[in-house]
Amino acid sequence: MIYLDEEAVGRFLDWDELIAAMETVLIEFSRGAVIQPVRQVMTIAEQQRYAGIMPAVVGDVMGLKFVSFYPVNAGSGHPTHQATILLYGTETGRPLAAMDGRLITEMRTAAVSAAITRYLAPSQSQVLAILGSGVQAHSHLEALQRVCNFSEVRVWSRTPAHAERFAREHAVRVADSAESAVRGADVVVTATGAHEPILEGAWLEPGAHVNAIGSARPDWRELDDEATAATVLVDSREAAAKEAGDIILANAHIYAEAGEIFGGAKPLQRSATTVFKSVGLACEDIAAAKLVVETAARAGFPAVR
Repeated sequence: MIYLDEEAVGRFLDWDELIAAMETVLIEFSRGAVIQPVRQVMTIAEQQRYAGIMPAVVGDVMGLKFVSFYPVNAGSGHPTHQATILLYGTETGRPLAAMDGRLITEMRTAAVSAAITRYLAPSQSQVLAILGSGVQAHSHLEALQRVCNFSEVRVWSRTPAHAERFAREHAVRVADSAESAVRGADVVVTATGAHEPILEGAWLEPGAHVNAIGSARPDWRELDDEATAATVLVDSREAAAKEAGDIILANAHIYAEAGEIFGGAKPLQRSATTVFKSVGLACEDIAAAKLVVETAARAGFPAVR
């Protein structure tokens, strides 16, 4: 079995191909063509250290991601998320590759948001608001610019110095508050580890689209009840009902899974105010890992066949 480190993974992941792959695999997931249990999460130290096990079978490949989620690492120089993905062939069970999963986790999360944003953001969206300034803020800015032509990007962080650094790196504007970032925005990203709401539904413009990425525990939330009274979409109903505090604590009604939107089973007008709550799925990781291996093989990467 070959191993691809993060540098190799990054070399063989293309945003446009990844966004398309996420759309395809989520259609298959919502059609019931993917075998995937809800991830198992082990609490090592409450609110500080967690580990997750995420297996899935996606057509001719299957695999598993082992991921560590360490909020305690924030600001330490160590990533809060680290992972390894194992990929196998479904027909014979033959090992295909092992690879670093940190970058895949980062990029596939943003790619899913980009795919759903392409379907639901207001036509000719101009303003993007990002609440948070970490890894997912960076990747979402990059991915969303593949599907929308923003003329203004605003960032807000619970740590002002981090927002300032993000703004310098990406030539965007720092907002004085979460509210001032969100008011008038067409697309909003929440990518924080907040335990209590940082986004109020009263701030959202009619027809705005929200990608809610952070607060990945059943008792944490980024959105208030009014925000989740909008049309809510998820990647997985089952996973969101067990893992997403934004859904659980607000008792939010789920209109559809992303795959149902992509596949046309649950059409939705762009005029609706929408919230996509992402928890992240193993099938996304396996589809991304397959894309890495296939692209590497075409490029003649050593030992990839």
